[in-house]
Amino acid sequence: MQEKLDAIDREILKILEKDAKTIAKDIAEHLGLTKTPVYERIRRLEQEGFIQNYSAIINKDKVEQSITVFSFVSLEAQKGHLMDDFLNQVKQLDEVTECFVVGGEFDFLLKVIVKDLDAYYSFAKSKIASLPNIGAVKSAFVLKEVKNENTFPLL
Repeated sequence: MQEKLDAIDREILKILEKDAKTIAKDIAEHLGLTKTPVYERIRRLEQEGFIQNYSAIINKDKVEQSITVFSFVSLEAQKGHLMDDFLNQVKQLDEVTECFVVGGEFDFLLKVIVKDLDAYYSFAKSKIASLPNIGAVKSAFVLKEVKNENTFPLL
């Protein structure tokens, strides 16, 4: 059975969200605790699924030039198995970094990162538009990224 988060758990999560490499000893010092209970809490948070994974946030501009595109996708038919098929196929596309099922005018919102406009055109034409049951795709191109947080606002 999954426990609720107390104030200490939330503080640990906040610290690890900012820097996943923070060691238990440093977290314990910050919280005024000893290392062992902090380490045990971190293990419990991992085991219970509050912490899903640890990863490095890569500065994509340092690696290579790229553009971010939000693609709004509608299916011709919204039957359950057709939506599942679309989701399974989208999960295989490296250019798609995030995918959301949304309500409203569109069925899905995709966050796509590609090298340039030509690469997006090729991606949209050969990968998205070629999927079965695609009704419409509309795109919004990011001109300037103002805020990009990978944190969950723990209150």
